[in-house]
Amino acid sequence: MRVDGVVVGRGDADVPDAARVTLGAPAPSFPSALRLVHEDDDLLVVEKPPGLLTIGTARERERTLYRLLSDYVRATPHRRASPSAAARTATRLFIVHRLDRETSGLLVFAKSAAVKRALQAQFAARAVERGYVAVVEGRVRDDAGTLRDRIVEDPTTLRVRAGRGGGREAVTEYRVRERRARSTVLELRLRTGRRGQIRAQLAALGHPIVGDRAFGATTDPVRRVCLHAAVLGFTDARGRAQRFTSAPPTSWGASIGPPKPPDARRVPGNP
Repeated sequence: MRVDGVVVGRGDADVPDAARVTLGAPAPSFPSALRLVHEDDDLLVVEKPPGLLTIGTARERERTLYRLLSDYVRATPHRRASPSAAARTATRLFIVHRLDRETSGLLVFAKSAAVKRALQAQFAARAVERGYVAVVEGRVRDDAGTLRDRIVEDPTTLRVRAGRGGGREAVTEYRVRERRARSTVLELRLRTGRRGQIRAQLAALGHPIVGDRAFGATTDPVRRVCLHAAVLGFTDARGRAQRFTSAPPTSWGASIGPPKPPDARRVPGNP
């Protein structure tokens, strides 16, 4: 119980007539390491910092994005439109997609298995808009282009590389946002969603992402991989088009913002 915002544990405590009394536990605070972009009855959209796993691995199970959000969601009543007590139940979180540990930016999580299936069906149909901003080494020659490769994963090390044979098709569109003396800012749009796709394809192009030593980068001025998931667009469980944006860190340059919406002649989110 709280009296005028102060927790009171004794049942015989004096309560002034004009005091405001509230019952129940205080609302849980959102994890400070993350940024909450959007939350409703069906899903959560958050901004992940670099260096944090999306889900656990054999080596790291505790400090993950999924664990932080799961603890938050379990402590939050699920407030649906129905006022019934049965509707106010603790929720469970479902993983829809992932970002590499080194990548920052937008992720969506579902609050039910049905919403998870609906969102993953959109990912499988390539109907989700996924935009990234990257700073790469060197000056990219063409103003825009499409990278088409085969992503091959080493079954022993789980490392990925871009090649021409075997593996799975990977398609990424890019556009030069800014050319600098020794680097280029790129706007990228995924048309497929292979693990490590952007990092492997840009390295194969001869322009590894700044800070991405795993893929051959030789510079690391901001002590991180300069890849940020800046746009996420999809249709939610109620049939509404949703589009979220997130600006890359200011340390990459004040002129960098999230990618602009796709051409109006194209249906948002479709290849």
